[in-house]
Amino acid sequence: MSAADAKRAWDLAGDAFLAHVSAEKGLARNSIEAYQRDLALLRRWALSSEQLRAADPGRLVAADLRAFLLASAEHLAPRSRARLVSTLRSFFRFLVSEEMVAVDPMATILAPRTGRRLPQVLSVAQVERLLAAVKGQEPAPLRDRAILELLYGCGLRVSELSGIDLPDLDRRERLLRVRGKGSKQRLVPVGDPALQAVAAYLAGGRPQLSGRKPSPALFLNQRGGRLSRVSVWNLIKRCASDAGLGAAVTPHSLRHSYATHLLEGGADLRVVQELLGHADISTTEIYTHVDRSFIIEAYRAAHPRARGSRD
Repeated sequence: MSAADAKRAWDLAGDAFLAHVSAEKGLARNSIEAYQRDLALLRRWALSSEQLRAADPGRLVAADLRAFLLASAEHLAPRSRARLVSTLRSFFRFLVSEEMVAVDPMATILAPRTGRRLPQVLSVAQVERLLAAVKGQEPAPLRDRAILELLYGCGLRVSELSGIDLPDLDRRERLLRVRGKGSKQRLVPVGDPALQAVAAYLAGGRPQLSGRKPSPALFLNQRGGRLSRVSVWNLIKRCASDAGLGAAVTPHSLRHSYATHLLEGGADLRVVQELLGHADISTTEIYTHVDRSFIIEAYRAAHPRARGSRD
């Protein structure tokens, strides 16, 4: 096969696979872009390898892919290596299902173990310090306080927060419509502190930030446009520094804290799964690393063999 033919075969296979995961699986844009980057790595490697001589996807065997993964491992973090294996596994399964290749070369290749990293969790006192770091009644502080309250009070991802539009918040019903990964929507209850902070921002902050062109976005930047994810990250970093909490605090720290504090308060794991918008409960189980003191107290309170004799 000529190099030109191999390139066309890669383009055809890659485009078909990306269209499949985009249209049929409903994956988020970030996930699709990650698939695209992983496939580009394999395509470039296969077309440039002297041993393979411009192999198309159907000519690759397990030994070729092991060599590719070994070469890629030098430049990728453990989680990125695991994701690369997952991408290739999905890619070749799709090609087999579409009869674009005869044999799945990934069938005998195992994913590397990455371990499960526990998320950083702030204590309730630390969250209060973070919230107290936002001072002033000007438009920006009013907005920033509302952002922090919603991130912690609703367990939002930063992309979910920046995507909130004005009609998404029902203050009467105390509910927020959230658009999560894969454009999936969920309703999340909103507590009083968050509602009060948003009300203050809508009354005394957003009107001043709004530009000439009306925007549906709840949170606006200084030019009247939708506040970006990067801006939210910078806000958290600044407030964490002002509160003396260090540089490791991120928007996801508040989401982790939301989930952990719910579980410590007695919320059911399935309820937390729904609130976070997790498709798989195994993702939510990472938050069950709550303090040992809480686990012991919960055991003593709930299990009949944990309590002393009543005789």
